[in-house]
Amino acid sequence: MPRTVILGVIGSDAHVVGITILEQALSAAGFEVINLGVQTSQDEFVSAAKSHDAEAVLVSSLYGHARQDCEGLHDELDAAGLDVLTYVGGNLAVGQSDFEETQATFRQMGFDRVFDAETDPEEAIEMLREDLQLTTTEAEQIRVDG
Repeated sequence: MPRTVILGVIGSDAHVVGITILEQALSAAGFEVINLGVQTSQDEFVSAAKSHDAEAVLVSSLYGHARQDCEGLHDELDAAGLDVLTYVGGNLAVGQSDFEETQATFRQMGFDRVFDAETDPEEAIEMLREDLQLTTTEAEQIRVDG
C-alpha cells in the first residue's frame, strides 16, 4: 500500500518547477503524493495531512522566506494531533551563505530533514524511505504497486 505524503510550496512563494519534479520522482518511487501546489498556507498543509492520513509533509520554498512562513507549523500539526515527518527544502533564506546554520534553524523549528535547493530528489526519497522505516521489500513493493 503506497505511503501518502503531502507536498506544497508554503506562503506567498509561487515557484512550481521544484515541486513538480519532486512530485514526479516521489510518484515514480511509489508514494501517493498529494500536491497542494504553490502559495499554500500552513492550515492547508495541516488539513491535507489530516484528511489524507499522511505520513509526511514536505514543504518547499524558493523565495527565501521559509523561516517566516514555517514559523508555528509544528504547533499547528501538534494541535491537530498529527505525528508526521516534516521535511523542508529549497532556497530557504535570503542571502543564505551558511547552509549548516540554516539547517540548524529549521531543525530547531522541528523539521526532521532540511535540504538546500541543490539536493537531488533521489536523496530526499532515500531519506524518506529510511525515516518511514521502509524495508527494501516494502520499498520495492511500493514501486511495483504504485
